[in-house]
Amino acid sequence: MSLSQEHAPIYEALERFEKRRVVPFDVPGHKRGRGNPELIKLLGEKCVGMDVNSMKPLDNLCHPVSVIREAEELAAEAFGAAHAFLMVGGTTSAVQAMVLSCVKRGEKIILPRNVHRSVMGAMVLCGAVPVYVDPACEERLGIPLGMRVKDVEAAITANPDAKAVLVNNPTYYGICSDIRQIARLAHAHGMLCLADEAHGTHFYFGEHMPVSAMAAGADIAAVSMHKSGGSLTQSSLLLTGKTMSEGYMRQIINLTQTTSGSYLLMSSLDISRRNLALRGREEFGKVVSLAGYAREEINAIGGYYAFSEELVNGDSVYDFDVTKLAVNTLDIGLAGIEVYDLLRDEYEIQTEFGDLANLLAYLSIGDRPREVERLVSALAEIRRRYGKDDRSGLMRQEYMEPEVTVTPQEAFYAPKESLPITETAGRVCSEFVMCYPPGIPILAPGERITKQILDYIAYAKEKGCSMTGPEDADILRLNVLKGEY
Repeated sequence: MSLSQEHAPIYEALERFEKRRVVPFDVPGHKRGRGNPELIKLLGEKCVGMDVNSMKPLDNLCHPVSVIREAEELAAEAFGAAHAFLMVGGTTSAVQAMVLSCVKRGEKIILPRNVHRSVMGAMVLCGAVPVYVDPACEERLGIPLGMRVKDVEAAITANPDAKAVLVNNPTYYGICSDIRQIARLAHAHGMLCLADEAHGTHFYFGEHMPVSAMAAGADIAAVSMHKSGGSLTQSSLLLTGKTMSEGYMRQIINLTQTTSGSYLLMSSLDISRRNLALRGREEFGKVVSLAGYAREEINAIGGYYAFSEELVNGDSVYDFDVTKLAVNTLDIGLAGIEVYDLLRDEYEIQTEFGDLANLLAYLSIGDRPREVERLVSALAEIRRRYGKDDRSGLMRQEYMEPEVTVTPQEAFYAPKESLPITETAGRVCSEFVMCYPPGIPILAPGERITKQILDYIAYAKEKGCSMTGPEDADILRLNVLKGEY
């Protein structure tokens, strides 16, 4: 019996289970919270009571046959996919499963360099060989753009043995490549098209949005429901088209995903899918209006530049996600990360991230006009109190084309030595270095370290960017490959 989008099978099964008052002699060990009263105080009896183990009435995430299966079928229908998989390890696990399912050791994957660390991590795990496409850079803003179709075509022509092309849809800043044309190109050359849609959940439900990966003909897409879709943090979806084997994809997912799937996360995916299927168009219409209002008010302050669809050029910026409220701050004499810190420390406003030149305020279905008004007022006051006429000494973020010497896997596991970071120019890095968020590596294993990269890292640290990745948490030392490369 097929279900309608009004149903939430996992949530409904949990409610039925709660009424049965089953005595638990299984895990989790808190036994519906009785063994940990502080947990009940923090989360509430309802939440802790739903933190249960897999069992026949509630199905099993590793091999779903009933309510989880139904929830996945409803998600596939709502997102226009052949299959949907509930993911409880975040979109990181979805991205990694996507890459692991398509490329093996020694096989090539074509992708932009401005990908999330999860893509790089997948290449470390499977041994794939990256073929990077220069995403170009917007000079004023210092942000990486999308992949130009001609550059993707050139990469495909030069690497006809590549197995897949990966596309960001969109980037953290809202930039979209022509994913429909890229998918056609990939398929014409016997390659798969993969999409990192961590920031594109709303494309499936909003009107006048950039095209979603599934509608564009992509084979697989990793979708962060917890970002703009409203589910709990760490819950995500992996969507596949008709070209992919559901059974094989499940096997790949089960290589790394937990066997103890959280029913809190799964039920949140179920309920959020229902919400978007029933009310998504209306809700995201409000988000678009709110973002447009915020952009207009911020640009009226002066000095700030909240960019939008004017960047669209039909090529490296094929389309733009207008829900992304990204603001360039350099003309007020402050780095984006400095405004980010001021908003949090002085005004109790937490934005998504600040980089060297920009600030991102993430708007979604839970935002209201009064919070936007507060953000606009704070930005105006920051300009008045802390703004500078002199922007000398400010470095804008920029794309630095990597010199890939060995594969990420080979570099990560190769013999290495630790050196003071100031002595590493010319050597090959064996670990990641990135600002998080957004989690796009400045250095990845196998890439040569240059003075430009070291200057960039030093400046980012000085400005207060949250740096992660290296074994040395203070990033005073870097691991590099031993010997000549």
